[in-house]
This record gives sequence, C-alpha cells and structure tokens, in this order.
Amino acid sequence: MKKIFFCVLFFICFHSLSAQIINADERLDEYLPKLNNKNVALVCNHTSVVKDKHLINLLVENKINLSLVFTPEHGLTGLSEAGELVGDSSLNIDGKKIKVVSLYGSNKKPSQQQMRGIDIVVFDIQDVGCRFYTYISTLEYVMLACIENNVPLLVLDRPNPNNYVDGPVLQKEYKSFVGMQSIPVCYGLTIGEYATMINEEHWVDKERKCDLQIVRLLNYERDMEVSLPIPPSPNLRTDKAIRNYPTLCFFEGTSLSVGRGTNTPFEIVGYKPKRSKAIKWKQIDITEKKIDVSLIITIYREYNGEKKFFNNFFDKLAGNSTFRKAIVNHKTEAEIRKSWQKDIENYNSIRGKYLLY
Repeated sequence: MKKIFFCVLFFICFHSLSAQIINADERLDEYLPKLNNKNVALVCNHTSVVKDKHLINLLVENKINLSLVFTPEHGLTGLSEAGELVGDSSLNIDGKKIKVVSLYGSNKKPSQQQMRGIDIVVFDIQDVGCRFYTYISTLEYVMLACIENNVPLLVLDRPNPNNYVDGPVLQKEYKSFVGMQSIPVCYGLTIGEYATMINEEHWVDKERKCDLQIVRLLNYERDMEVSLPIPPSPNLRTDKAIRNYPTLCFFEGTSLSVGRGTNTPFEIVGYKPKRSKAIKWKQIDITEKKIDVSLIITIYREYNGEKKFFNNFFDKLAGNSTFRKAIVNHKTEAEIRKSWQKDIENYNSIRGKYLLY
C-alpha cells in the first residue's frame, strides 16, 4: 500500500513539475550559444529573473560580453512610479562596469550611438497583455533601432496573464506611447507573438523587417491561468490587480482614484457618488476574461464629484473618442461591444497567423 501511495504521489509531483511553464530565459542551452563571442545589449528590468538569479548576473557568470543594459518605464528596479522619468546609471558586476540606459528618460528609442558596437540585442521583460502597458511600446522602439542599425533581436518569450482579445481598437490619430498600434486593448498574444506580428505585418517599418528570433516558452497553453511571481510594476502587486488592470486603467483617464498610494492599487476604485460628500471605495475583482464595460458605465452614472468625470487621457487610453461618447450618450454595454466587433474581427484575422502556442 505504501509503495502504491508513493508511486501515485511521485506521478502527481512529476506531472505538476512537467506542466509548469518554463520561461524562455530559463532555456539557457537555447540562447546562450547565440550570444557567445558577441557584444550583447540586454533590455530588461526587475522581472528578468531566472529562478533566483537576475539575467544580468547569469549572462556575466556565463562569460557573455554584456556591453549595455536598456530599461523601460519603472526602471531596472521596477520602483519608479508610472510616468516618472528615469535616468541612466551603471552596475558593477564582478568587477565589470555595465552602463544602464533608460528608455524612459531622455530617449525612448536606443540611439545610433548607444547601438554602436552592439552585435545582438536580447529582450526579456514580463508584459501584462494590455495595449497601454508601455513595455510593448519599448519593445517596438527597440525593434526599430535594431532595423536601423542592422542588429538582430532575440526575444525571450513570457506568458500573458491577460491572454484574451477585447476592447476598442486604436485609431491611428490617437497613437502615443500608451498605444503604438491599431490593436485592441487586450491583444491576446505573448510578447514574442506580438513582436512577430508587428514585424511580419511591417507595422514597425513599412519597408524593412527586424532580424527577429523568438525563444519559445515550454509547457505553455493559451488558456492557462498565469500567476506572476514578481509584480511587473509598482502598482500591479497581485494577480487580482493584474486581472483588473485592463478595466481599471480606464479610470486613470477620469477624476477617480484606482488606489495609487494605498495598499491595494488596482483592486479598488474611489469616487464621490451622487448625494454624498464622502469618497466611496469600491472593491473590484474582475474574474471574467473581458473588459468590464458595465462597471465603467455604472460608476459614471453614480458619479457626482466636483471635477468632470473624464479627462483628456481617457481617449488616449481608449485609442478613440467613441468609447467615451458612447458612455456619455447612455449606450448599453451590448451596444458598445457591438461597435467594437468589426475591428476586433479584422484584428483576429491578422493575429491568428502569429500564434505560437
């Protein structure tokens, strides 16, 4: 009996381990040989950890010539707040000084001077699958710099915790750093798939393509529930906040609070309802894989604050003005979703060509 129990227990443990997602940066045998004897630039942040070791340390330990580090919004440590400009710095790893260049400071695209002497760029950052989360904007600018300087790009793929397609598709006149391409808010791709799509569709450069290589995830399936071990940015601290983000980020384009400065950012919404002078804090837990349009409509109708509900940032986040106007004109969720449908179908016909998993 004990023997049978041990065998069953072993099978359960083995199955659990075999089904565990293996991030691309854990697949050293797959990508380290591509970096040998080359001057390497690494695009990374605090999420770029291989088990218990940062990828910077791992590359140096493996005698890879790491010439330069680029970092996105929130910086290398992931502690800088949203919108806070980050300066350049340097690291000293085992006596080797490595310059750290911010791509959320004086420039968002690596300059020709910064790319000089680089043989290959490696990108390893955890995304959350939303158009207005700026890590994919940094990815695109890095791809463009690689095209312009004839440098290959190696993307180490990671899972998408919001792996579904939903939301309004951005109109080109609303392009900004929180929305570079005409895609839905939730675009339903891993960062490697996204890089492949915008490269092959010539969305980065109309004439040229990036010399792009993707190191794939192992044991990953699209419908998996993904729990991120490291918060990808200062205010996305929990799985709940990450799930809520595609919906609650819209409130960043209003006079409401999403809990920044509290212990539960992106888990609550604070506002003054009608016939009330006190701020109401509403707990939010979005479990369905879609943007909760009805929540935005409901809070808009309940709101009675001193300031206007919407500010100019809302349209930038939505990628159009029609979403805001539909809410103001008392359109239902069904009517709003119907207005998105054709654009989403067109997007899905493109997206389907680039699914790796």
